[in-house]
Amino acid sequence: MVAFTLPKNSKVVKGTHYPAPTGAKEVKTFKIYRYDPEGTENPRWDTYDVDVAACGPMVLDVLLHIKNTMDPTLALRRSCREGVCGSCAMNIGGRNTLACTHGHEDYKSGVSVSPLPSMPVVKDLVPDLTLFYAQYASIEPWLHTETPTPQKEWTQSPEDRSKLDGLYECILCACCTTSCPSYWWNPEKYLGPATLLQAQRWLSDSRDEAKGERLDALEDPFKLYRCHTIMNCAQVCPKGLNPAKAIAETKAMLVDRVT
Repeated sequence: MVAFTLPKNSKVVKGTHYPAPTGAKEVKTFKIYRYDPEGTENPRWDTYDVDVAACGPMVLDVLLHIKNTMDPTLALRRSCREGVCGSCAMNIGGRNTLACTHGHEDYKSGVSVSPLPSMPVVKDLVPDLTLFYAQYASIEPWLHTETPTPQKEWTQSPEDRSKLDGLYECILCACCTTSCPSYWWNPEKYLGPATLLQAQRWLSDSRDEAKGERLDALEDPFKLYRCHTIMNCAQVCPKGLNPAKAIAETKAMLVDRVT
């Protein structure tokens, strides 16, 4: 049999326990992934007994409470706190979601919180999204036209505008891409659900005049066709979008143009 050896510092160990303050009214335990790749220590699970009665209703409120009152070394990424920017995407209770829109009341005693899976870790709950954004940039997500620019604006009929529904709402949080096993296996070759949904958004735009070039760029055994319709992407999208459906529509466009 083949013996596989994990890298030296890959095993997640038990970390520090932070007890609840005296007089806490409602205590829940949050197990949080901690790791600094620039250090020498293994990643660890620190546990925090949090008085959620002193926090807001969302998991992000709990994390900020921990950082502000219990452990200022905790690193996380956040911005709008309204489910618009996607900055606080992380894995909560085994599911990719946004910490700012996910309530801690869903968990009776507590929950584990870790960074988005399959991505390198910058520190603690902060994933390195360099590759993710580079793949998004590779589809050239802007309007391509040859027609002279109109004096006022590019017009679009209500019917054509409706074709963008379910596509333009993507906030690039990476929840779908990092939940996709095909992306775990081929992260540098397969573009992933979020980027491919964005690609379909421009393919569906009646104002864009580079449909052929966009399809040419996607017609690749790995960029597009690694999607096996596992549907994890649709299950975790915090905006309720269906990247798998968008990918299927792109595949259909490629078939239609050769038949």
